[in-house]
Amino acid sequence: FKIENCEIQVFVRDDASTPDTTTTVANELIDVQKVNILVGTASSGAAATLQGIALANKIPLIVAPAAANDITGVNFNEYTFRVSRNNYQDAINECSALTKSYKKLIQIAADYAFGKGSAAAFRDACTLQGATFVADDIFAPLTTTDFTPYMEQIAKSGAEAYIVTWAGAGFVALMKAASDQGVTGKIALGTTFVNNAVMPALYSNYIGTTAGIIYAYKAPKNEINDFLVAQEQARYKTVPDLFDADGMNAALMIAATLKKTNGDVTGDVLVKAMEGLSFDGPKGKVDIRPEDHVAIQDMYILTLNNLTDPNADYYTLVETTRPEPPCLLPEALKARCGALPYGTLTGK
Repeated sequence: FKIENCEIQVFVRDDASTPDTTTTVANELIDVQKVNILVGTASSGAAATLQGIALANKIPLIVAPAAANDITGVNFNEYTFRVSRNNYQDAINECSALTKSYKKLIQIAADYAFGKGSAAAFRDACTLQGATFVADDIFAPLTTTDFTPYMEQIAKSGAEAYIVTWAGAGFVALMKAASDQGVTGKIALGTTFVNNAVMPALYSNYIGTTAGIIYAYKAPKNEINDFLVAQEQARYKTVPDLFDADGMNAALMIAATLKKTNGDVTGDVLVKAMEGLSFDGPKGKVDIRPEDHVAIQDMYILTLNNLTDPNADYYTLVETTRPEPPCLLPEALKARCGALPYGTLTGK
């Protein structure tokens, strides 16, 4: 790859979303390949490991697609940036649709950083938009295979809709338990849409649902997204999926940064260039907040029309949103937040 006359080498490693493997491959990339920028990873837990390695080596890390608030919250360091959204952006986007139809809510989430951060964000965002949570949040171990006791709680809660935050295979078992316990059809599902491959298996009972999503390839209307769609179809005979825009945005952020530094890849020079950077991507303009390195970006509210289209053209666009989450830096760094609301959307 080249940016003007600057050659870019890209090394790809699979960390298997395992922190120990993340450490091994990241150190190899830094010590052997002498990389100047790290990009990754899918797991929020592994991303936290990567953050420490980036800081120790004074190498910028661009996180994608991991979404935990903690990445640019309690685990923040000056070398950590993100092009992925965070839990709060998911919640603000989804709650803008959910609370128009449902006011009594309950939620279940996985019992780790991603799930807990998401639950806190949904409670804040949906409450601010007029909803009430009828019970305490339900947290289940990520390894859960039988969700029956949790769905029994939801079935008896009196909620009009239940919010689910779950990344991984357990979602299938969760949906089965919802059906078995009479939750499906009685209480609305309030969760964001997921990747194309699993939508038919998980959402077959929810045609007509309106919900949020990070990215769906038909939603943005711009030349960069058109390019992404055309390239995916030409190279891989498929259409872009949920996280593909994150990958392209990471590349575009690197390109914009190197142009700004005139090719200087010194760590502190790259950090200075990335803070406050704006660039155009497949979802439109992306703004990297200088205060906490959160990526402000467009997200979407869609209505699910079908799950049979061969090109995964499942949705109708309802609305494009641009969620602005609170600053979640640790207390010691609160001064960096400036005028941004701190800790919650109201700052209280």
